[in-house]
Amino acid sequence: MNIVVLVKQVPDTWSERKLSDTDHTLDRDAADAVLDEINERAVEEALVLQAEHGGEVTVLSMGPDRATDAIRKALSMGADKAIHVSDPALHGSDALTTAKVLAKALGTVEGFDLVIAGNEATDGRAGAVPAILAELLGLPQLTHVRKVTVEGGVVKAVRETDEGVAHLEASLPAVLSVNEKINEPRYPSFKGIMAAKKKPVTTLTAADLGLGADEVGAAAAWTQVVEASPKPPRTAGQRVEDEGDGGSKIAEYLVGQKLI
Repeated sequence: MNIVVLVKQVPDTWSERKLSDTDHTLDRDAADAVLDEINERAVEEALVLQAEHGGEVTVLSMGPDRATDAIRKALSMGADKAIHVSDPALHGSDALTTAKVLAKALGTVEGFDLVIAGNEATDGRAGAVPAILAELLGLPQLTHVRKVTVEGGVVKAVRETDEGVAHLEASLPAVLSVNEKINEPRYPSFKGIMAAKKKPVTTLTAADLGLGADEVGAAAAWTQVVEASPKPPRTAGQRVEDEGDGGSKIAEYLVGQKLI
C-alpha cells in the first residue's frame, strides 16, 4: 500500500502569532515553526498501515524553504521519502489554491492508494483542504476519522463529529483526514533522525506542476484579509460581593452584557 501524507509547517501555538503589516497574511518568520501536531498523527497512522500492509509512505508539503524542517521531522518518524512544493509565487494561497497545488503534486506520485491529512491546520483552521482535494482528484473522501482499517481494496473508517459517529467505507484510492483521537504519534528515535538526513526530498515549483504565477498565490485567492488588529489585552474582571443577592447581581450583569 502506497500512502501519501499531507504535512504542514505552522507557527508554534505557544508562540505569539501575528499577521504581516503589508498584506495581512500570516507572518511565518515572527514565531517558531513546527510540524503541525495533527500532521504527526496523520504520519503515525500511515506508518501503522504501512506496517500492516507494506508499501511506501511519502510526505507531501507545500510551504517555504524552512518547511524542510517539518518534512524532516516526518521522515525521522519513519516516512520513506518526501515532496516539497516550494515557490515564492505560492505566498498568499488560500485553501482552494492550496488544494489545487497539492492535487497537481499528487499527480507526480505514481500509484498511491491513500492520501492522509489532518482535519485542519492550527494556523488557518479552515478544515476544507482534504475535502476540496478529494473533489479535485475525483476520489472518495472520509473525513474527521478517529479509526481506520483497510481490507483488500476497501478503506473503512469511524467518523466522529459534534453531530455523532458514523461508519464509512470507500474503495481505494481515497482521501482520508484524521482527528486528534486517531492515535498517539511516536517520538523520532536518534536512529530515525539520522536516517532522515539521507532520505530523498524532491523539490517542485509551481512551474514544475504546470501552474502559472497567475494561478497561485494571493493573485488567485478567492479570499483576502483586508484589515487586522491585535487582540486587546485582557481587562480586570468585575467582582461581585455576595450579601445574599449575588445571584441577582450576576444575572443583572449578564443582562447588561446582553448575554442572557
